[in-house]
This record gives sequence, C-alpha cells and structure tokens, in this order.
Amino acid sequence: MSVVATAAALSLPISLSRSNKFNARKCLRGGFGVFAIIGEEGGLVERKSLWTSLFDVEDPRAKVPQYKGKFLDVNQALEVARYDIQYCDWKARQDVLTIMLLHEKVVEVINPLAREFKSIGTLRKELAELQVELAQAHNQVHISEARVSTALDKLAYMETLVTDKVLHDTSTTGPDLLLPSSTLSLPPAKSRQPKRSINVSGPVQPYNDHLKNFWYPVAFSAGLKDDTMMPIYCFEEPWVLFRGKDGKPGCVQNTCAHRACPLDLGSINEGRIKCPYHGWEYSTDGKCEKMPSTKFLNVKIKALPCFEQEGMIWIWPGNDPPTPKLPSLLPPSGFQIHAEIVMELPVEHGLLLDNLLDLAHAPFTHTSTFAKGWSVPSLVKFLTPSASSLQGYWDPYPIDMEFQPPCMVLSTIGISKPGKLKGQSTRECATHLHQLHVCLPSSRHKTRLLYRMSLDFAPILKHVPFMQHLWRHFAEKVLNEDLRLVLGQQERMLNGANVWNLPVSYDKLGVRYRQWRDSVEPGSKELQSQYNFLDQ
Repeated sequence: MSVVATAAALSLPISLSRSNKFNARKCLRGGFGVFAIIGEEGGLVERKSLWTSLFDVEDPRAKVPQYKGKFLDVNQALEVARYDIQYCDWKARQDVLTIMLLHEKVVEVINPLAREFKSIGTLRKELAELQVELAQAHNQVHISEARVSTALDKLAYMETLVTDKVLHDTSTTGPDLLLPSSTLSLPPAKSRQPKRSINVSGPVQPYNDHLKNFWYPVAFSAGLKDDTMMPIYCFEEPWVLFRGKDGKPGCVQNTCAHRACPLDLGSINEGRIKCPYHGWEYSTDGKCEKMPSTKFLNVKIKALPCFEQEGMIWIWPGNDPPTPKLPSLLPPSGFQIHAEIVMELPVEHGLLLDNLLDLAHAPFTHTSTFAKGWSVPSLVKFLTPSASSLQGYWDPYPIDMEFQPPCMVLSTIGISKPGKLKGQSTRECATHLHQLHVCLPSSRHKTRLLYRMSLDFAPILKHVPFMQHLWRHFAEKVLNEDLRLVLGQQERMLNGANVWNLPVSYDKLGVRYRQWRDSVEPGSKELQSQYNFLDQ
C-alpha cells in the first residue's frame, strides 16, 4: 500500500485502475488530499520498475570454474578470485533489495487506511516483526561488506602474483607457478587408513588456517560498555574489543602501528581507541583517524569482521570471506538467562572440549559438587540420531548434549532426579538447566571460556542480590574439579603421552569432535575414520 499526497487546488489528475479498491478518502486541512492506491500487487509494480534493473543480476555461482582439489596457475587463481568478487557483488545487491522491500512493507503497515481494517495491537505486532527483519537484513549487509573487503584483498594478492609471474617470464623461463586451490577453497578429504587409537600426543601444533574460518563468540555484550576496552587473545594473536561512536562493537589488532604499544592500555575517545603512548586514535575498522603533533599519515591496523547478535560479540579470524549467517546460541524457548561468566584457563581448548563432551567422568570427578551421591552406572552410553551426528543424549542420565563447531558445547539437563539410574529423560523432567560453553583458543596452551547458564524455572532468582556471585562460585568449584585433571593430561601430552589411547563406548561425542577437527585441519595427525564399536 502506498500513500500519495497532492495539492487539490492544482487539480492534478490521478488515474486509478480498476484494481484500486479505494480512492480520494479523507481530505486534510489546507487543501491537501490523501489518496491510497492499492493494486493487486500491493501497488509496488510501477515503483519496482524504476530500479528493477539494478538488481536484475545473474547469480554467478553456476559459471565458477570447478578447480576444487587441483593446483592452479596464477591466471586460473585470479579468475576464481574475480568470480568471488562477482558473487559478493550479487549477494550485496540481494541484501539491499531485501531491505528496500522490507521498507515498502513498513510503508504498507503505517498507511492511515490500514487502521480501518487492523487493530492497533496487530499493527504494533507487524511493525515489531518488520523491525526484527530489518535489523537482520542490515546485519547481513554488514557481513556482505566484510566479505567484499576480504575478496578484494585476495584479488589484489592474486593480481600481484600474476604481475610477478609476467615479470619473471620476461627474464627467464621455467615451470608455471602453481597455487594450491586450498587458498580459495577447502581441499577434498584425504583417504584415511583405520587405526586402533586416536593419536593426540606431543606438543600442540600451530593452528591450521582452516580452523580460523569460522565465527567465534569472544565476549558477552553486557561485558563491553561504551567506554571500555576488552583485550583478548585468539589463535595466539592479540586483539582488543571496543564500541565505536555508533555503539557497534569492533575488533582491532591490540598493537599500535607506531611503536607497537598495547592499545588496551589507552582509553576510548568518541568511539575511537586512543594509544597511551603518542595519542594515535583508531576507529573500529582499524583506520587511524587522529595523529597529534605530526603530519597525518594514512595508517591502518588489522581489523576483524565483528558483529553482535543475541547478547554475544562474534569475530571472524580467518582469511576466507566470512559466512553470511552467525549461529544462534540462545537457550530454548521458556528459559531465562541467569548467569554469564568469563574465565581464562591455562589449558589447550581441545582438551577442555574433550572434558566437556564427556559425562561418564561425573560420578568419579565431581563428588563434591553436582554429582555428589551419584551411583556408578553399569553402562554409560551417548546415543545419537545418526552415525556422524554431533548431538544426542546420555543414557542413563537425563542430559541432552551437542557439539556445535567450531568450539561450542550446548547441554540441557533435566534436574528433577539427576544421577538416578531409573531417572527420567530430559523431556520427562519438569525443570531444566541449559548450559552454553564456548572454548575460544586463545593460544596453544590457553583457553578463553564463556559460560552461560539458563533455567526454565525460578525466575525470581534473577532478582536475588549477589546471585551472580553465587553462580560464579559454584561454576568455579565445578571447573576446578575438572581443571586439576585436564592440566595433568596436558603435562603428560606435551611429554609424549597419548590422551586418546583407548576410546570406549561413552567417548563417542569426544571422538566425533576430534574427527571433525581433523577434517578441517588437513595435514594434522590422522584419526581412525570408523569407530563402529562406539555404537555397540
């Protein structure tokens, strides 16, 4: 529905088609009339025709050369990079089109004539839903911008290689420069020979670049205020989070371009992070916008794609263009978040994930916390819906669990009668606790742990003074029971012991995590491809 206002005194002609259901409604004072034009297509057909050509661009994916798993010469690599740019352009146009169409829907909802057919409550609900859709669409545009920026950087790199090769060919002859297609896409999975055990031993190897090409949650939104900085490490690189002038978070290299001073030792000034050494100021995209006491230079430090969603701040540390959607880590419907806790732990993140994905250790390890009094089952199993699934439920415990790549564990615990061998499944329990664990790889020997706890009962606890401190105390107590064991594992692993020597039936989810990690880290120590006995 569109609204057209015109000066009645000028008697401007307006032709209405038969499909128009209304015309010349109420007149406003001052000689202006308001006309509503409602066509069979919502009155948008003629308006769309003005800008349809801008979005009438063919999806280029069908034309991309199929080079996956092959070695490319520089010209082929450059061709693929250019197709990448074309795809990013097409995707950005679709994002903008989505926003424009949503704005048209907003115009339809707020048209005065709509009030004659819809209640105020209905209009408010429709506007609220459209507002959510618009926010998602705008977020998608920002992600597309980040993808375009990354693709342009890759294209520039490829063009440099082509130029260097041309210069080289003019001076000497030799074999063509070949680039592995893994610089553009993941190589095909290698054939793996079955082994009797998983080999996770020796020093932790440097992280493969493929493991970086994921969205990583790095902080809770509530912890990053407008005037604060949050230094973090991710894959052994120092970064700092802060909010720009528009309130949106940014993540830049925590090193000043001038003299390598840590930026988090400085302050925030009008949405820019200010170096404490000489006052250079950087915006959330890494550009230096202020350089006191000297001639201004065009300087930029590295910045990562950074977005905020559902109360968490995410970054993309990889070199590939970021994926268009961020995962959702919210608890199920009916739950309220009661605690959000961040801890820095001196253990490799894979070992911590191994521990979180294992429930069979609870009656032996957590004897003074949540598993106190639990009996030891005769058999513990983790049951999954398929042979490769990363989610399932524990038998005999009323606990559902899921590993969500790259480093998240979600679990729902039925707490009616936890630990009872004849207990209920999570669906049969009346009350539940939902947990989110994020194990961010700070370095090869350190993990940044984000923990979120939600309940579907006792909402009054959110308003009890100092309850957050009590939740943290309990979480640290449980974690310390695990940490003393995992630190011992890490010490022995570094000295050559295999921490995955004999997997058994209740190790299924941990084994599948290790298989997933091996699949995205080509060249790492290989795992046994099939563990049929784990399903027995």
